[in-house]
Amino acid sequence: MSESRSYPQRPFLAVSAAIVRDDRILVVRRSQPPAQGVYTLPGGVVEVGETLAQAITREVLEETSLTIEPVALAGFSEAIVRDGNDQVERHFVILCFAARWQGGEPVLNEELSEAHWLHPAELAGLTTTAGLAEIVQSAFELMRAPPAV
Repeated sequence: MSESRSYPQRPFLAVSAAIVRDDRILVVRRSQPPAQGVYTLPGGVVEVGETLAQAITREVLEETSLTIEPVALAGFSEAIVRDGNDQVERHFVILCFAARWQGGEPVLNEELSEAHWLHPAELAGLTTTAGLAEIVQSAFELMRAPPAV
């Protein structure tokens, strides 16, 4: 039995992917609350027994039908949503990974309403999750860095 994500007893660990393809990044628009209508990166909650790489690969495949190669941690974000009584309604710690597109074209699941491959500068005109532009910038820097020896 899974724990409720509303009014949780603890934060949930989640992952997201800044997927780079031809100097563009994939952004998706959430179709359901709590971030309905907001552009973000594909991802979701880590399941028990999964590595972070397995979790982000699975989540991206489930949400978009894309295959990716996680490259490196690009940053993190925290999503804490409080209700009108100042109670914590949702709490996620999200590890954001730079990832290389390997194949497929976006085919969205019910959680997403749109997907776009954009140049990072194009994010400025969108309503996005907090810190998205910084995560994308970090991901591009990691993808351009020479491999560690």
